[in-house]
Amino acid sequence: MTIYLPIAELSVNIFIILGMGAAVGFLSGMFGVGGGFLITPLLIFYNIPPVVAVATGANQVVASSVSGAITHFRRGSLDMKLGIVLLIGGLAGATIGVVIFSWLRRLGQLDLIISLLYVVFLGTVGGLMLVESLRAMRRASRNETISLKRPGQHNWVHRLPFKMRFKKSKIYLSVIPLLALGFAIGILTSIMGVGGGFIMVPAMIYLLRIPTNVVVGTSLFQIIFTTAYTTIVQAATNFSVDIVLAFVLMVAGVIGAQYGVRVGQKLRGEQLRALLGLLVLAVGVRLAIELVLPPVDIYSLAIGG
Repeated sequence: MTIYLPIAELSVNIFIILGMGAAVGFLSGMFGVGGGFLITPLLIFYNIPPVVAVATGANQVVASSVSGAITHFRRGSLDMKLGIVLLIGGLAGATIGVVIFSWLRRLGQLDLIISLLYVVFLGTVGGLMLVESLRAMRRASRNETISLKRPGQHNWVHRLPFKMRFKKSKIYLSVIPLLALGFAIGILTSIMGVGGGFIMVPAMIYLLRIPTNVVVGTSLFQIIFTTAYTTIVQAATNFSVDIVLAFVLMVAGVIGAQYGVRVGQKLRGEQLRALLGLLVLAVGVRLAIELVLPPVDIYSLAIGG
């Protein structure tokens, strides 16, 4: 059964799109990530134009993040003040990112840049996650313990000016690194269609020393509004959001996430990180192979309007 995607301008098998959405939703529920860094490459593999894959993939990040943020808000593990500071940086970054996105599209280099960014991005993150998780599993098998710095201990970040007190997180921190982190995530959201949670969360914990119990909910809060803003601006500026594709992905993703959560609860943290690291690396390698292999159709013909 095929459906026509009006913005992508091609017909696709609806069951394959449903399968993609359900699979990414399952992984999102299992690993606790938005899934934008997976759905965009998968859409590109299925010959969805990268400009449409990036803009439309952000919708699934919004859908998968809303329920999580609401849950954290109810539990009191969402620092609204901290989230708003991150959001200010995120909206600024997303605006600049859309400008860069449009510029690259006019130059005709957008597809190449997106693929290169994903290869570097996924390769680096996946490799680091895999190494860290394997070390954690070895330590667990030997019953070894590792001493981590506690949240609140100071490093160079805490010596920066323009500090603000965040009562929910119980920290006194400069807004400069918070705005910079939000800005970077905003740019990534616009250009690559990712929510950036799996970069933001480690940065908030290990670099900014923000207590872990408020990190996830606060990150989700920022991601929701940044990705929603990016989707609206992309739709208005580049006309690249395919509503039909977005709807099918979101419906399948919500269903898949319910089962992913159940499976994820049965695995240990280091096992989950190792599996996710392998998955991220596999997607990165697949994209790298696509870049170096010669295309099946070297030449293409199109009728000019």
